[in-house]
Amino acid sequence: METIKEKKERKAHVRKPDWLRVSLATKRQFSDTSKIIEEKGLHTICSSGLCPNRAECWEDGTATFMIGGNVCTRSCKFCNTQSGRPEQLDIFEPLKVAKSISELNLKYAVITSVDRDDLKDGGAEHWKKTIEAIRNSNPNTKIEVLIPDFLGKKELIDIVLSAKPDVVGHNMETVRRLTPMVRSVATYERSLEVLQYIASKGFVAKTGIMVGLGESKEELVQTMRDIVNTGCKSLTIGQYLQPSHRHYPVAEYIEPKKFIGFKWIAEDMGFTKVVSGPLVRSSYHAAD
Repeated sequence: METIKEKKERKAHVRKPDWLRVSLATKRQFSDTSKIIEEKGLHTICSSGLCPNRAECWEDGTATFMIGGNVCTRSCKFCNTQSGRPEQLDIFEPLKVAKSISELNLKYAVITSVDRDDLKDGGAEHWKKTIEAIRNSNPNTKIEVLIPDFLGKKELIDIVLSAKPDVVGHNMETVRRLTPMVRSVATYERSLEVLQYIASKGFVAKTGIMVGLGESKEELVQTMRDIVNTGCKSLTIGQYLQPSHRHYPVAEYIEPKKFIGFKWIAEDMGFTKVVSGPLVRSSYHAAD
């Protein structure tokens, strides 16, 4: 729980700097990608998460598909995805996603999902079916998944891993101190355990963290150290952007040059792939 002292210390409003102003001008490929997604009745984190890069990515004919519906059973204070009671899983969704990837001619597909704590398996079988459907229809497409923590149940993570995605991500999101205030249900230690388990199974493990939530540099460095010690060597670092007034407020907008420093620190620790910048998100330039 957030203390009264911490509430007082938080800034009511921080003006967004010019380097975070992004054009969402529509171009042909942007429209084509949007049309395919809409026609299939699919969801993307690009839209639900108000990603600042969605115009750039959709112009390139890429998108991060969000499976399991568009309603999450959790209510994280940084996330714009709708919270509540989800509908039943769409049994045709795996095939719809696979067909859309074919139509978009993607060589690298990223899949994420809402949390489905309402389901006995957390949606793990649905994850597996989606990966397998993509693989069957698009054998040359690399598949990256960004999975929930499945409440730390390794047997459920194993179901997803059995479909053999090429990259397996799970986001830490923030530092240890801020986790209870920003994330819902998820815990700092559990996320570290999930990353360690993924890496121990021989998969390429990946995670992402946000800055500008009020963390100190020391806390950020410690989080990087905790992550790399799990065996996870791929990291994204980006600026937190408040989706609406109802969400956790931005404490600070980090200058672009500081992100370069974060990248150097992470690489010195042993991370082999680091993408760090104000507009960086988990799936930004993932194929690179």
